[in-house]
Amino acid sequence: MAGSTFQTNPYDLYKLLEDCHRGILQLPDFQRSWVWDEERIKSLIASISRAFPVGALMTLDAGGEVNFKPRPVEGSPTEVKSISPHSLLLDGQQRMTSLYQVTLRDKVVETVTPKNKKVKRWFYIDIRKAIDPNIDREEAIVGVPEDRIIRTDFGRGVILDLSTPEKEYQQLMYPLTQVFDWNEWMLGFIAFWDGNINLPECQEYLQFQSEVLSNFKQYRVPVITLDRSTSKEAVCVVFEKVNTGGKPLDAFELVTAMYAADGHELRKDWYGDESHTGRHQRFVDKLRPADSEAGIIANVSNTDFLQAVSLFYTRDRRREAEAAGKQGKELPAVTGNRQALLNLPLAAYKQYEKQVEHGFMQAAKFLHMLHIYRIFDLPYQSQIVPLAAILADIGEAWEHESNRSKLVRWYWNGVFGELYGSAVETRIAKDFMEVPPWLGGGTEPTTVSETIFRTDRLKTMRMRLSAAYKGVNALLMKEGAQDFRSGQKFDHTVFFGENVDIHHIFPQDWCKKQGIKPAIFDSIINKTPLSFRTNRIIGGVAPSDYLAKLEKGDKQAPAIERDRLNAYLRSHLIDPEIVRRDDFEGFMADRQKRLLLLIEQATGKAVYGGLEQEEGVDVGEDADTVEAAMVIPYDQ
Repeated sequence: MAGSTFQTNPYDLYKLLEDCHRGILQLPDFQRSWVWDEERIKSLIASISRAFPVGALMTLDAGGEVNFKPRPVEGSPTEVKSISPHSLLLDGQQRMTSLYQVTLRDKVVETVTPKNKKVKRWFYIDIRKAIDPNIDREEAIVGVPEDRIIRTDFGRGVILDLSTPEKEYQQLMYPLTQVFDWNEWMLGFIAFWDGNINLPECQEYLQFQSEVLSNFKQYRVPVITLDRSTSKEAVCVVFEKVNTGGKPLDAFELVTAMYAADGHELRKDWYGDESHTGRHQRFVDKLRPADSEAGIIANVSNTDFLQAVSLFYTRDRRREAEAAGKQGKELPAVTGNRQALLNLPLAAYKQYEKQVEHGFMQAAKFLHMLHIYRIFDLPYQSQIVPLAAILADIGEAWEHESNRSKLVRWYWNGVFGELYGSAVETRIAKDFMEVPPWLGGGTEPTTVSETIFRTDRLKTMRMRLSAAYKGVNALLMKEGAQDFRSGQKFDHTVFFGENVDIHHIFPQDWCKKQGIKPAIFDSIINKTPLSFRTNRIIGGVAPSDYLAKLEKGDKQAPAIERDRLNAYLRSHLIDPEIVRRDDFEGFMADRQKRLLLLIEQATGKAVYGGLEQEEGVDVGEDADTVEAAMVIPYDQ
């Protein structure tokens, strides 16, 4: 029997990163480039800081039968390219590159925001948050711009300034670049506080050093090492499997295992069995169109459901603590994060499961009321969780006009503020705590008060991935947009029966012939909901031509009077006279103003018309897609 061609040993994380820096550990050249975004980096750092496992690495000893061309880890010194590595990293590139760039390289990190913008970031740990057991560790990991200043109000205000070591010391913000070498920062910190280690700030730092920083120095990573005798076939099979492995064990699976010890079959609740329909199928079937596979809440996951239940349970615990007179750090957090799910008792789950399920069912009705019918058109899947939890909490009160209008306003602020694209666990908990009191006359929730929509954002909304893009489409249907051909409004029946989707007003083919760039004509400003048949009639000709065709009619479609067709156009916030003379620039400027007014009406807030540029550039953007060629001013 042949001997094993691999071994598994734990290695110090610092040594592995040092090996990357020195070129001893490199990548096979066919590995894809480093692509991790800011949120995933924060999550990884948070796990290391708590000494949680982040998975094993797999390496291949160099110099054997398999002779891959090596490539240094991204960001390592230039001279490393001339070094022959001792081993190649087959699995773990993203994790190791993220950790190397953030902790050891001592240079600003180029990453990507949840809005898919390329940015440069320095990463810090908020010392006070990191030692607070009630705060999720990911909230303690902070990314700041290259100048180390987080600004607000488009640059006019400063939220956080870490531009000097003294400001880091004062605000107890620890730079990730120092997690393996504490001395210099620690000495500066203590000197800043006059060498008095008895001060609360110094005591907090010492606790942080003991409970958090030490985890980085002591962290060990299991490494599966394939030796030089490993065959090409074996390496290819292993590499394929470690990159396309099975479904990871998630919170639902772990909670299922815990509840099973108490005799409860959580999996049966969700998936059902021969005797009853599971909750998942009930969600799939809720408001499902006859010719569709799934309703609007079909993508609600089992962890989403547990998250909503957890919000109620953790709020109960907080209220109990408040009633007992506890304050500050003694109060447990209201949250639906992973840790809260794993701490969710079976009794709490049973107490709230029916109420929360009803909340999700009501959320489906709410979304249909907003003319959001398909999962494909849902701005944010993540916003369904707080919506369902809020509806479950307030019960039938959501159907009262005053409450409903506020809920609608909250929802659109979340969409057009693009607030549910990242850090959603914190946002979900805040909305659950803040929206119900607001409905009763309390303070505006932060999701409403924080929302800012820029006038130029409409021009950059070109893809369905954008929540705000989908939001504009739903608002147009809700406002009573009528199909150009049939004059029908897009209610639930018409939407599915007529195969309604978002289509260009000035057709793509016509725009291309006029030399207009896709970055301009693909904007949501030039799109609107129309039926499939109407879009076929429009074709690729100028608006003046297809409008004339609609007025004339044919065997399939009766003639439409000019005034009636003009009314259809106005229902889409389109000026008939502008499009009839094929004035593309005039149309874009006019419709931008009209759509901005629609968004202002939905959010209850004025849009921001300043000229400051949003941080970062669109990923993949180049000279052919930049919209600098056309500036559309908006006068508020």
